[in-house]
Amino acid sequence: MSDTQTRCGVVAVLGAPNAGKSTLVNQLVGQKVAITSAKAQTTRARMMGIALHTSDDAETQMILVDTPGIFAPKRRLDRAMVSAAWEGAEAADAVLLLVDPVKQRRHELEPLLEQVAQRPERKILVLNKVDVAKKEPLLALAQELGEKVEFETVYFVSALTGDGVPEMKEALAGMMPEGPWMYPEDQVSDASERLLATEITREQLYQQLHEELPYDSAVRPEKYIQRKDGSVEIHQQIVVMRDNQRAIVLGKGGSRIKEIGKAAREELSELLGQKVHLFLHVKTDERWSEDKEMYEEMGLDWKS
Repeated sequence: MSDTQTRCGVVAVLGAPNAGKSTLVNQLVGQKVAITSAKAQTTRARMMGIALHTSDDAETQMILVDTPGIFAPKRRLDRAMVSAAWEGAEAADAVLLLVDPVKQRRHELEPLLEQVAQRPERKILVLNKVDVAKKEPLLALAQELGEKVEFETVYFVSALTGDGVPEMKEALAGMMPEGPWMYPEDQVSDASERLLATEITREQLYQQLHEELPYDSAVRPEKYIQRKDGSVEIHQQIVVMRDNQRAIVLGKGGSRIKEIGKAAREELSELLGQKVHLFLHVKTDERWSEDKEMYEEMGLDWKS
């Protein structure tokens, strides 16, 4: 760290489910800290990414709170996720509202706009997917949303390709208050390696099983052992609600769970910088979504 001014603040990343929040957080941080999936409502607990920005006069640390997509909650798990999203916006120095202009999800976007409009934090509108959206409707949408909420500025980005992200990152850094950094320079997330490991496995469940496996699944950490040879041994439990879902996860002769484990193990080895021994097993529990301990493991409030 040099003698230049330091800044540090919190940015809450809000949006309807599947708007691209986790992808954007990963872009801002410069590496993967949050799981992504084509399945809506992938993010369950708030996962912080820590982004750094250096300018001529300041070195800035931004704590990015990647919140679950805000939607109309029906079950206890849904309510806990929405509660976590709004908690993530509290005490933020800026609120970033990310909107997918292609799949606008108006039924979820409209109530979100109403709530964001009431918040005191500085607000930024970010329209995602400029790489695929048509320009004229994009500009019309920006104007329409700007009439409903007092945004300080609007950015057009592609969270997937990174287009427009550096300019937006620079603007966010300028909004952060002066102060010491909250985390070491080389830390990119506040998520423990144990939690990150379960998230990576859950991402593989979604990517490999797509529509075959509904949203009603979870990954529980069981053991996380650092071996003397420098490798790490990880044991996890995949929990589903019905026996037929268990059969889907296992696959014929255990082929599917082997593929899930192989992909998760390779990604974890790269992220952790060490050899990973990953052991997965599948359990059926039709009431897991009412399990208080499970919520605590996911960083969610069971009482929500």
